[in-house]
Amino acid sequence: MIGQEIIDRFKALLGPKGVITDPDDVAPWLTDWRGRFHGNAVAILQPISAEEVAATITLAGELGVPLVPQGGNTSMVGGATPPPDGSALILSLRRMNRIRALSADDNLAVCEAGVILATLHDAADAAERRFPLSVGAKGSATIGGLISTNAGGTQVLRHGTMRALVEGLEAVLPDGSVFHGLDALKKDNRGYDIKQLLIGAEGTLGIITAASLRLVPAIAARAVGWVGVRSPADALALLRLAEARLGDSVEAFEIIADDGLGHVLSHIPGARCPIETRTPWHVLIEVDHADLSDPGPAERLEQALAEALEDGLAMDAAIAANEAQAAAFWRIRESLSEAERAQGPALQYDISVPIARMPAFMIDAAAAAERSFPGTTASSFGHLGDGNVHFHVRAPKGTVDGPAWIAAEGQVINAFVHDAVVAAGGSISAEHGIGEMKRAELGRLASPARLHALRAIKAALDPQGLMNPGKLIPRPDEG
Repeated sequence: MIGQEIIDRFKALLGPKGVITDPDDVAPWLTDWRGRFHGNAVAILQPISAEEVAATITLAGELGVPLVPQGGNTSMVGGATPPPDGSALILSLRRMNRIRALSADDNLAVCEAGVILATLHDAADAAERRFPLSVGAKGSATIGGLISTNAGGTQVLRHGTMRALVEGLEAVLPDGSVFHGLDALKKDNRGYDIKQLLIGAEGTLGIITAASLRLVPAIAARAVGWVGVRSPADALALLRLAEARLGDSVEAFEIIADDGLGHVLSHIPGARCPIETRTPWHVLIEVDHADLSDPGPAERLEQALAEALEDGLAMDAAIAANEAQAAAFWRIRESLSEAERAQGPALQYDISVPIARMPAFMIDAAAAAERSFPGTTASSFGHLGDGNVHFHVRAPKGTVDGPAWIAAEGQVINAFVHDAVVAAGGSISAEHGIGEMKRAELGRLASPARLHALRAIKAALDPQGLMNPGKLIPRPDEG
């Protein structure tokens, strides 16, 4: 455990508001968002500027104190939870919550790491711009955490992951030096791209303190459609048809198995199926226009869906008549995880496979899991346009003690699913990161070259191993 003399050093550095030690105030930040990982820390450090972050990291290096960076603590893989032994302190970026600049002319926003995603959305909207990345936890997830995990979401098809939206970074490296890289340079060939190295590093190579983020024009008009299809293969063919007819105005393309829709209809009050026909699979598609001179997106989407119905790619379809209906369509998609939890215990996987292989994977992996683990049911939903599958294996009906089932069966089912992902040429983490939860599986499945590079970079930049220990980088005995 970390003694009082160390805490006093940090208090002298950061002042009374910069260090939280009250156990009741610290407790909510010791458990991950899903409640699967629990740690201990005697204090939370709260610097208010990049200079204070640099001084904090320098002092931590002098004292040999590990630091666990936190934003909104919304990690899905235990990526921001301190170790159970109390050997680390939490480094919170929540006080660094200023939007330093926002320019509609430059289509850029410069945000500190603690800015909440929904706050950035509102600020961009006020300037008739938007930041085209959204996640379910947008009301608590912070910019720094989203960058550190290279977050994705439903708009990756058109705009890319966080990696594509970050134009520049300010960060503090493990030696306490500040990387000043906020300038949004289109051309910069000064060797290794430090910005891209820090994106997705989960705080293991330094602390992101601010970022220059790309904005896009506000939506002038949009159309949201719900389409029933026979199979994921037909859904992929529908996506290619939509892209051919609608171009890059296709903002989102989500695929949902019918049993997932059924769970939402059963557990989410007010939810109803948007089409009259219950089909084996469903597609949610959104088309957005930023140019008011373009033809209306609803008319263009209607023409594309009429062609899909005529060609047999679609079984039934509906286009939202107004914004309230569009929101209702999206509420179904956004309620899937909540409905799955209400359905009962399940193992949930955030994985990706090559887009061309995603339709077969969604069917074959579910069938294989149900054969291999009798009594379970498996299904998936996801972002078809970018190959991201949210794959769930649910406990046998009547399972009362979910944690006990996960403890007994989780490891073998995890290995089964991840082996199938690797066999399909995919990744065991599409958008949630590795954190603590998937670290050992990364060590088991990653190539020797990848593991060597990860460990070498970590050792070079953080030789003391003080940046977010126990996350992302597999231990030597884990591969």
